[in-house]
Amino acid sequence: MTECIVKEPPGARLKENRSRFYGDVPDDLWMDWKWQFRNRICDIKELERLLQCNFSFLSSVLEKYPMAITPYYFCLIDFDGDFFNDPIFLQSVPSPKELSGTLKVDPLEERRDMVVEGLVCRYADRGLVLLTDICPMLCRHCTRKREWHSQWMRSEEEIDNIIVYIQSKTDIHDVILSGGDPLTLPTKKLEGILQRLLDISHVEIVRIGSRFPVVLPYRIDEELCRMLEKYSPVWFNTHFNHRQEITEESKRACRDIVKTGTPMNNQSVLLKGVNDTAEKQMELCRELLQIKVRPYYLFQADEVSGTEHFRTPIKRGKEIINGMNGNISGLGIPHFVVDLTGGLGKVRLA
Repeated sequence: MTECIVKEPPGARLKENRSRFYGDVPDDLWMDWKWQFRNRICDIKELERLLQCNFSFLSSVLEKYPMAITPYYFCLIDFDGDFFNDPIFLQSVPSPKELSGTLKVDPLEERRDMVVEGLVCRYADRGLVLLTDICPMLCRHCTRKREWHSQWMRSEEEIDNIIVYIQSKTDIHDVILSGGDPLTLPTKKLEGILQRLLDISHVEIVRIGSRFPVVLPYRIDEELCRMLEKYSPVWFNTHFNHRQEITEESKRACRDIVKTGTPMNNQSVLLKGVNDTAEKQMELCRELLQIKVRPYYLFQADEVSGTEHFRTPIKRGKEIINGMNGNISGLGIPHFVVDLTGGLGKVRLA
């Protein structure tokens, strides 16, 4: 008789780890996204205090690439197994491997395509607005690791210049708000930017790119949702990479966003040791479909300095999509895409 293996529900360890590491934190603070943000794990001493391990070998890494992990996301790590190879640990805790390799800091040439400060226009019909370099978590595979040593938000003057430029270019129909993470902005400030963009007659859609639903879902609060309800068409792109990230909290965050009438897409990155099999991708995408988040892109990891250890051969991504075909609903199969170096843009490979 074949043994039936019951998989642990996504996020099942969150409650246990919260009790273990943050048992003295009351619910009202734990669910306060600003408390989570203020109490991110940002140094070796805090990591050592929590895990009772020596992490001095990370000192040189943090000099070049800082660390920031929300308590919520930290508590998703499976500490009962080989946690150094846990998919959450790999995405959030620095590795000495980040100092190896010879890749570029800005291989996509975003700075070259910045038409005014904060606005990247690579395609004629759309603009990418970099509102801030601040994120709730510093993902180790981030394509903008070059920005990690500064802490800025766009000034009113810079935002004015971005709006004026978009107003002057009638072929821009699609605007993407990115960063950093745009949801680090106060909701009222974000609303003002959304309103100004959607008041431009030729802007047909605004997209918000944020990993908050994944790494700090408490940010998706009533104030934010009330604001999103007022504006259309707005799309929300988020960034789940592994089934382990889908908890009751992240489900609630996505459900509340969808209730506002804001459709959600997921843009995953193919990461070695994290999600580089068809089985892991199908587990993730099945969960995403259940919470009404469309698996949109599976990105080949960018050729960014400090991320080389995450990269897989391009053929691996094609094999994953081929392995998903016929084994999951077509709705659950993302496009496998590479963003070409030199600013040549996205190319769909499968």
